[in-house]
Amino acid sequence: MASMTHGKHLSAAEIALRSAYALVGVAVIGLGAAIMLDGGVGVDPFTALNTGISDLIGWSLGTWQLLANAILIVAVVIWGRGYIGVGTVINMVLTGYFITWFSALLDPVIPDDLGLGGKALFFLLGIAVFDFGASAYMSAGVGTAPYDAIAPMIVDKTRFSYRWVRTVQDILTVTSAWLCSGPVGVGTFATAFFNGPLIEAFSQKVNSVLVGRLVGLLPEHLRSDEHREDPTEG
Repeated sequence: MASMTHGKHLSAAEIALRSAYALVGVAVIGLGAAIMLDGGVGVDPFTALNTGISDLIGWSLGTWQLLANAILIVAVVIWGRGYIGVGTVINMVLTGYFITWFSALLDPVIPDDLGLGGKALFFLLGIAVFDFGASAYMSAGVGTAPYDAIAPMIVDKTRFSYRWVRTVQDILTVTSAWLCSGPVGVGTFATAFFNGPLIEAFSQKVNSVLVGRLVGLLPEHLRSDEHREDPTEG
């Protein structure tokens, strides 16, 4: 599970560094979703649901996804306020627009008929990029998007495994996306099963480590208290 900084007082410099890492992660999420969308293999469950609804009501994806997140954040405020931070705002406001921007860039250069091999490549690349980005912004520890906070909140209350809670959540979202005529494809179903395990693996093996090392590069007086060296040690 991605590391969070609940209850920790962070210095302004560390918040800025972690927020920049979260911003990069959200941009990578947008790229991964656009790769799957333009590759014709479906998108992640939440984007599929939001795309279906936005098409039905005639709104842009970015605008509807922002409203959907605003609705979900009410539950987070009530049951998981510690998951709200700068990263929450970054994800809420920018993810939908990043998907739209990257999709517009990729669409003209991706062939209409990729074939089975091409679709498989775009699926594997897309899900890896998407989940790496999700792991990156969550590992930054400055807040979680409302949709991504649902599974950790349930884990906190029940101690169920994150990967299984996230999988059930994504499967329910895929079903809703299909009912709303969203772009559900093999990639959507696959991400429903693999998002949890991949995000957890990327967080534990890569992004949590990188965030810790980047924070360690800050001058000692700019770090939060828990990252400062104890002068009595050594």
